[in-house]
Formats: sequence, structure tokens, C-alpha cells
Amino acid sequence: MPNTLKKVERLDRKKVIGKMFVGGAGARSFTVFPLRVVYLMEPELKSQASVLISVSKRYFKHAVDRNHVKRQLREAYRLNKAPLLQALTDRDVKMAISFIYLSDELMATTFIEKRMKIALEKMVEKLDAVHPNAEVHEESAE
Repeated sequence: MPNTLKKVERLDRKKVIGKMFVGGAGARSFTVFPLRVVYLMEPELKSQASVLISVSKRYFKHAVDRNHVKRQLREAYRLNKAPLLQALTDRDVKMAISFIYLSDELMATTFIEKRMKIALEKMVEKLDAVHPNAEVHEESAE
């Protein structure tokens, strides 16, 4: 599986984004500082996981700083998305995911990548809790 982040993997549908942030729509969230992750099972999506990345203008006044953080988050997701995509494919589920940067400070790329790995692992665990009967290829390989 290539480590790319194509256009179809980016969340740009306003209807789905609205559903994610309206209360009671089935969206779930958790925090792995400096990230808040909001996710929603959405069968209408084109790819297994569609991603939205957001950095607040309130904390970073300069666009260059916001863009730097967004670039770090995209890269961390791109490099570590494979286990999540495999879990989604095994369960035949599509998911809309939003990563919101909560900190008001720039952080090292390695730290952000570690936190992204933790967030993605947590999403796989939550997916296991919702869809426990799915076959896992790792068990059949042993």
C-alpha cells in the first residue's frame, strides 16, 4: 500500500463535515494532545478514510505557521495510516476523520508523529469494539 494522500482521501464534502460537528449525528471524538480526533462512520465516502485537518487561526495568527502544522499533521497521517486503512478494509467500513490541532505552540515533527500513531491505534481499537466479528488477516497468517 503506497504512502500517499490523494485527493479522494481528503474530506471536502460540506454535508459530511457538517454531520461530524453537529451534536447527536453519531460522530465520536477523543483527544491525544495536541490532537482532537473526531470521526464518523460514513458509507457515502469514496475512500476508506477521508481526512480533514484543521489548525485554529486563534492560536496561530500567521498563515505560514498554520500551514507548517497542517503539513506536519498530513505527513504524520500519511506515513502511519496503513493499519487503520487495513482495519477499515477488513470490516468494509468507511470513515470520515478530522484532526484538530489544539496546542498554541509549534511542536517537533517527531512528537506529532508519535501522537498521530497513538491516535490512529486508538481509532483501530475503537473500530474493533464496534465491529468485533470482522476477520483479521494477521490471525489467519499465523
